[in-house]
Amino acid sequence: MDKRLQDGDITAQFYRYLSAYILVALSGCLGNVVDGIIVGNLISEDGVSAINLSKPIVQFIFTLHLLINAGAGMLVAYALGQKKIDLARNYFTRALTLSVGLGIMLAVIGGLMFPHQMARLLCSNEQILPLAYDYMQVLLVGNPAFILMWGLSTMVGVDGSPRLVSLAVIIDNTVNLLLDIVFIQCFGWGITGSSAATVVGHLVGIAILLTHWRNPENRRLTPVLSGEGFMDTVRRIVSQGAPLAVASICLTLLLFSANKIVLSTTGRTGIFVFALCMNLLQIYNLFVSGTCQTLQSLGAIQVGKKDEQGLRTVIRKGFHFITASMAITCMIVWIFPQGIAKLFGCDEPEMLVQSVPALRVFALSFIPFCYIYVLMIVYKLYSHHHMALFISFALSLTVIPVLWIMAKTLPQYIWHSYLIAYMIEAIAILAMHKATRIQFVLKQ
Repeated sequence: MDKRLQDGDITAQFYRYLSAYILVALSGCLGNVVDGIIVGNLISEDGVSAINLSKPIVQFIFTLHLLINAGAGMLVAYALGQKKIDLARNYFTRALTLSVGLGIMLAVIGGLMFPHQMARLLCSNEQILPLAYDYMQVLLVGNPAFILMWGLSTMVGVDGSPRLVSLAVIIDNTVNLLLDIVFIQCFGWGITGSSAATVVGHLVGIAILLTHWRNPENRRLTPVLSGEGFMDTVRRIVSQGAPLAVASICLTLLLFSANKIVLSTTGRTGIFVFALCMNLLQIYNLFVSGTCQTLQSLGAIQVGKKDEQGLRTVIRKGFHFITASMAITCMIVWIFPQGIAKLFGCDEPEMLVQSVPALRVFALSFIPFCYIYVLMIVYKLYSHHHMALFISFALSLTVIPVLWIMAKTLPQYIWHSYLIAYMIEAIAILAMHKATRIQFVLKQ
């Protein structure tokens, strides 16, 4: 095949997958942003802070999804690329079973048995605590909808229906947005209504995704009762999803630790400003998650085909897209920092003043974060698992000691902690790459 024709075909596939996966990321990333904007305007700034204090729970749920469905999705993509349909079905079935089982377990333990303990663990401010509890409990009880929505989106996309995924996520978020207003404003449910709206939106999205199997042509991924041993399949799924899951659990620890440090150092005003910055991170995650999911799915198919040129094309397109999206996002934040704060209902002068430098420095901080995250997927595709695992651990854990040191020594520069930490990690990755003489070549 002519090189230009092949590159053009892969480019078309890349943007088809990318558009679908960015919309999938809306389900996980933008849902909280929408909640924050509506809650900030209809309830208070403390409501925005309460949602941010609940984010370690959302990130932990997302970790379970990555561990199960991201790993299984890559294995399904490998199997489909090799035309091993029975093996792909086996991975799909195991992933579906694990998603539902772990989701129910977390709902019972966290949402029904120990909701008060969970809320107090994450929030130490008595003024914000009641709002945090109301938001967290519904989120925990409804977490199976989160995992299943993200998991089915991954599998339906890999199975060749990214447009259906796009439709499901658009409707999911539209329902969430509308019900946010209805539950809070009309029903008077307060911040509980915001969390409930997100869960209902995911349930609607799941119903739409299930229509994928109504078409007889879309029956490559169907549940099977037989296949390889359950535990052997689970080990493969977990092993494949481990780097992404480790990065996500480290991010969970970072969110938890950062909330604790910022709340104790800067108080109620600082935790609201930090909530704005974390919502900004959700926007960056929207692009980086879509890019990484595309690299995993389309890139894994090229690996299965042993297509070195195709894989390099996919990776190059991924870095081009992430660079452009970060440049545009960063420029908008630098020009309109107070506008972003007001979008979340901020009208207290002190909060507005503090939000300007914080948002601007965080906009810069997330640039190295995005590049490092995408690079982790590249290492994984080329089977450099030790580097992928190193990045998974370091991506978030580097920030915690830097944040703690800055809070203790230079609290006025606490917002620079993320930028410093990510630059340190970038240097460490470069040093390790050169020391181990890694080459990006597919293993034959």
